[in-house]
Amino acid sequence: MPTHGELLSVGLRQLELEQSQRHPITSNVPHRTSDPAQDTRPQHPSPRPHVHEGYGFRTPSGTSTPQTLASQAGDRASPLPDPNGLAKSTISRLHATPAERATREKRMIAAVRTILECIGEDPDREGLLRTPERYANAVMWMTRGYEERLVDVINDAVFTEDHDEMVLVRDIDISSLCEHHLVPFTGKVAIGYIPNQLVLGLSKLARIAETFSRRLQVQERLTKQIAIAVQEAIKPRGVAVVMEATHMCMTMRGVQKPGSITVTSCMLGCFRTQQKTREEFLTLIKK
Repeated sequence: MPTHGELLSVGLRQLELEQSQRHPITSNVPHRTSDPAQDTRPQHPSPRPHVHEGYGFRTPSGTSTPQTLASQAGDRASPLPDPNGLAKSTISRLHATPAERATREKRMIAAVRTILECIGEDPDREGLLRTPERYANAVMWMTRGYEERLVDVINDAVFTEDHDEMVLVRDIDISSLCEHHLVPFTGKVAIGYIPNQLVLGLSKLARIAETFSRRLQVQERLTKQIAIAVQEAIKPRGVAVVMEATHMCMTMRGVQKPGSITVTSCMLGCFRTQQKTREEFLTLIKK
């Protein structure tokens, strides 16, 4: 004897068959009119295609540097596609007047005072009396990379040199702020490249890392930004960047795993396509 579920399934199939024979177009699909003005159906916008930004950069609404679209460059003489190296939301800080800087600082001081009150502290007690001002100054200093242009950082330190072997600077200390929790992560970065008739001043490799690290970051994006900045500055045969860092958001909160180290890498050009070149770089940074 058929079960109740089987009877229900057979009945539904018979109903669907009868409806399809009576109405070739199902009743829940409205008739398409030739006049768009008479079509009262709700218009559903077509889904936006997913845009994969090159080398892990954010989408245009929050684009981080360097921007890869040459049309966005304001200085055609710059060796970098984006001479400002800033997103739209932070470009105003680069060109801020002294009055605008003072206004921004006052707003930050008031915000820090509010935070102190919300965690149950007394911002008027002796130890915290100047804390809002000190913290505002500290945050502005730790994010001073928003006030630096890569074209100014590199300046004229690009030289013609007949050298086609690897150039490597390792153990560059970096400190940055995690954009998810606004707590620090610190570590070291190794930057290597193989020149293509042009070399970059050695100190500029460290300066590039410093400029990008002094912004709100995630380690994955920071690693790629450093690599692309070198690539765009001197167009070498390849660039390799490896970063090791300890994140306070993992050690002092949340999962609380002291001693954990996050390693990220970015390989461009011959470092990505040639295994021996990549292995040489990885061997040298471990010595």
